[in-house]
Amino acid sequence: MFEQLGLIGCGLMGGSFAMAMKRAGLVKRVVGYSKSPSTTERARQMGVIDVEAPSALLAVSGADIVLLAVPVAATEATFKAIRHLVTANMLVMDVGSTKRDVVEAAHRVLRDHVASFVPAHPIAGKEVSGVEHADPDLYQGKQVILTPTERTLPAHVRRAQELWEGLGCHVHQMAPESHDAAFAAVSHLPHLIAFALMHGILHQYNGKEFLGLGGPGFKDFTRIAASDPKMWRDILLANRVELVEQAKMFQRSLMTMMKLAEDGEGEKLEELITEASNARAHWRMGQKLK
Repeated sequence: MFEQLGLIGCGLMGGSFAMAMKRAGLVKRVVGYSKSPSTTERARQMGVIDVEAPSALLAVSGADIVLLAVPVAATEATFKAIRHLVTANMLVMDVGSTKRDVVEAAHRVLRDHVASFVPAHPIAGKEVSGVEHADPDLYQGKQVILTPTERTLPAHVRRAQELWEGLGCHVHQMAPESHDAAFAAVSHLPHLIAFALMHGILHQYNGKEFLGLGGPGFKDFTRIAASDPKMWRDILLANRVELVEQAKMFQRSLMTMMKLAEDGEGEKLEELITEASNARAHWRMGQKLK
């Protein structure tokens, strides 16, 4: 059990983490801080946190575990705000969707205390944001990727793994670079495509009429286009190198299929569709295709 969680960012992800830890009996006290005082106050009213902190630094004071649940673009500034109270015995984690930039920021700012930092990416979330949507079941049964560096203390990695497992998560470890390449493919590019598709339809002459005809397939495909714009702007910019590489691969597949359709090559087009269809039919979250 942890004595005190210092929660920086009391929104959906941070609030859900605090609620899950409390329910699991893994923490005695939660001190929270958000950039918006109204968010912090709402989190206290909901019982997500026990004490409101007036600053990120004071949220960390006295904590033996700290969670940064802030936009990835705000990670370095947050490290700067708390670095004077980070200790060797303190477990520090984040929940950002990109890892290489977060790790680099930690090395620049935390320096010797970077050994306390265990970068984490829980594969969980909703299309809505805000502490009012916090849910103690948000992480239950979900995957969590840890990306410790060569300077991360093994003891902290073990503590982080045991904590997430205690919340009902399936924990994996990857290098930060491997993480960003993988999630450019399975998360960041799909979001970009969904945003681009909605944008492309909206800017057609009859786009709004077309949207009125969308059915369940369109609803499923574009669900993630309703995600938080600022958060996804930051993610796409932070992982733009890997994102561009994945976009090029997607473009090649798309152009191949378009050319086959244009040329009336039905048999070859069906072969590619069949390959994709079979792969999707056998795909399960958290499992590799055989």
